[in-house]
Amino acid sequence: MDREEKDFLLEKVMIEYGDELVRLAFSYLKDTETAKDIVQNTFIKCYKNVDSFRYDSQIKTWLYRITINECKDYLKSWNYKMVQVKNFINTTAKSISPSVEKTVIDKYNSEEIKVTVFSLPKVYREVVYLYYYDSLKTEEIAQVLDIPVNTVKTRLRRAKQRLKPMIKEAELNGR
Repeated sequence: MDREEKDFLLEKVMIEYGDELVRLAFSYLKDTETAKDIVQNTFIKCYKNVDSFRYDSQIKTWLYRITINECKDYLKSWNYKMVQVKNFINTTAKSISPSVEKTVIDKYNSEEIKVTVFSLPKVYREVVYLYYYDSLKTEEIAQVLDIPVNTVKTRLRRAKQRLKPMIKEAELNGR
């Protein structure tokens, strides 16, 4: 593939999948700017490695896999761990302020479901996100995560089982 074809392909996938990939990265990282950086890295890797792409799967599935791997690498990094410590310190210091409490309460209703999903363990959260938010089929999720289709189905079922009481509890508490 010559440079012009690679440029065209990159532009096409950036337009077509950019927002989806940012949402996917955000589901792992919970930070918009970092998610955008991760997706930028995904597109760089796509550009560099498109010649080795075998078309065994859709390019979308390949981009999802790259993005997820980039997110997992970032979450293991020293930089991420230091950011988490700083955020914890800042949050603890700010929690004394009543305006922060009010802000959290105001935002809670719109964020309730997202928070509930994000509270799931990663193995359940990622399949729920890919299935319900990105509308991937179980077969596509299996390819993206490199796991068997039945594992995807099991994780979806178990995630639903875990979410059901959490949502009922939130409703009972008047949230």
